[in-house]
Amino acid sequence: MASGGMMTSPICLVENENQQLVVNPNAIKFLERISQPVVVVAIVGLYRTGKSYLMNRLAGKNHGFSLGTTVRSETKGIWMWCVPHPTKANHTLVLLDTEGLGDVEKSDPKNDSWIFALAVLLSSTFVYNSLGTINHQALEQLHYVTELTELIKAKSTSRSGEMDDQSDEFVSFFPDFVWAVRDFVLELTLDGRPITEDEYLENALKLIPGMSLKTQMSNMPRECIRHFFPKRKCFVFDRPIKEKELLVHIEKIPENQLDPNFQAQSTRFCSYIFTNAKAKTLKEGIAVTGNRLGTLVTTYVDAINSGAVPCLENAVTTLAQRENSVAVQKAADHYSEQMAQRLELPTDTLQELLDVHTACEKEAIAVFMERSFKDENREFQKNLVITTEEMKEGFLRQNEAASVTRCEAELKQLSEPLMESISSGVFSIPGGHSLYLQARKKVEQGYKQVPRKGVKANEVLQNFLHSQAAIEKSILQSDKALTDGEKLIKAERAMKEAAKKEQELLRQKQKDLEQVMQAQEKSYQENLSQLQQKMVKEQENLLREQERRLEHKLKVQESLLNEGFKRKSEAMSAEIHQLQKVIETKKNQASSLGAQVFDGIGDVLFTVLPGVGKLVGLGMKILSKNIK
Repeated sequence: MASGGMMTSPICLVENENQQLVVNPNAIKFLERISQPVVVVAIVGLYRTGKSYLMNRLAGKNHGFSLGTTVRSETKGIWMWCVPHPTKANHTLVLLDTEGLGDVEKSDPKNDSWIFALAVLLSSTFVYNSLGTINHQALEQLHYVTELTELIKAKSTSRSGEMDDQSDEFVSFFPDFVWAVRDFVLELTLDGRPITEDEYLENALKLIPGMSLKTQMSNMPRECIRHFFPKRKCFVFDRPIKEKELLVHIEKIPENQLDPNFQAQSTRFCSYIFTNAKAKTLKEGIAVTGNRLGTLVTTYVDAINSGAVPCLENAVTTLAQRENSVAVQKAADHYSEQMAQRLELPTDTLQELLDVHTACEKEAIAVFMERSFKDENREFQKNLVITTEEMKEGFLRQNEAASVTRCEAELKQLSEPLMESISSGVFSIPGGHSLYLQARKKVEQGYKQVPRKGVKANEVLQNFLHSQAAIEKSILQSDKALTDGEKLIKAERAMKEAAKKEQELLRQKQKDLEQVMQAQEKSYQENLSQLQQKMVKEQENLLREQERRLEHKLKVQESLLNEGFKRKSEAMSAEIHQLQKVIETKKNQASSLGAQVFDGIGDVLFTVLPGVGKLVGLGMKILSKNIK
């Protein structure tokens, strides 16, 4: 299902039993298999208005969502149908059909409000389905939209009197709004001229002049729709078939027997949804995949059942905790798999392994950055740094162990003739010391020719030579061909040679340490660089979001002024000015982004990557250069 998959029939997503909402675990399991972005289209409306039939057409089927044939509401809770998106590659279309609003058999009308609120929270396109015309009665039936400020919160905490400010943020994450008017029989004209469906909707949403309580109540749903849903669209539909008695079995009617106008209208509707319905996102452009949608459903329903108000910020926090843990694991797995694939142990040099590490770590950080979000304290990036460093150390140890094993095996094989000669007393003759040196030299030369001995090659050879020191001394002392003076000179020469090799080994270790430190510095730079890129993108998304809010407010203000509501228009000026200040502040904050990046991850890198602490001056220079 990672690539989209097909659901052959709908499944209940949220059950509504005895006015209690319950998430269906099987539906969540299905969503968890969808790693693609989802385009979520939800439909709501009064019961027995043909919602399910319209959704079946979006799925390209006549059958699927259950169609009621009586006055009793058929759909209970929220049903889901996931199908490959017909026009957006690598996207899944998630259709949500909700139970009919206003069912007289319901004992708690609040239940309808929660279904309505969930449909808004989960969808990227929200379809409101109604019969007849968009008139005063139709707008009164849409009173659920006026309750959203009480049913949804944008932030987890707010100061007293800040609820209006919170509803102001709904624009950032609310879906696009489509009003589907079914069984429409009027002509689309206004003041004697033809109008479009969208003009019909916008005219119906104009505020009614007057200050009476009744007028204000009538204007509330109009104001809420205009305020919460910047992008609005309207479709009107003729009755699918003229014969009323056949409507109860509409799913059995062949396409060519449907009313031609309805066929054309539904085709336009489906085409619009397929082309214009966006992938679901949360605030600041956080993409919602199928598995993320499942988490959102569970989080929102849990909040409702606990008596709380579903809160976007809390839902995003819950989602981030889960997704960021997964992001760390995915990145760590990528690093481990790529290192194992690209390395042939033992590596010829330490630098060879460190170069592979640097490349794999860069990819792993990119995997993490792509999947993670809202890692505000950089807790999860720190975990990745620590995990990657530990895995790198593990590969270094494996590499050393493989080198030791290979080198010791090669030396054992090469030195067998030498050891046999020692055991059989070959060197216990006058001139034996020179013969011994020649035999040992032959071992060293043979060892030098062995390819890919690895990072422990010199150390293993040094240990071998050290083990031969006592043997050489014994052979030297028993060599009767040498005078005492010559023996002393050769002993001193052997000591100097051994000391020289020890120094070479120390220099090699120092070089290895410097290479490790340089690799840690690269890790430091890469983490900072990719974090900075991510923060720039997040900042840009936030600014775009704020600018869209500002653009929407300016349009609403202009509409109010054009409709003669001067006082309401002027009242928005303070909000607009405040938002303009926020946008300006955000733009100014971009200049201090470098310091934010360093504060976010710098300390842990010093702790985890000890080499960085010694190269901090270089690191700060590189950081300042990158930020300029």
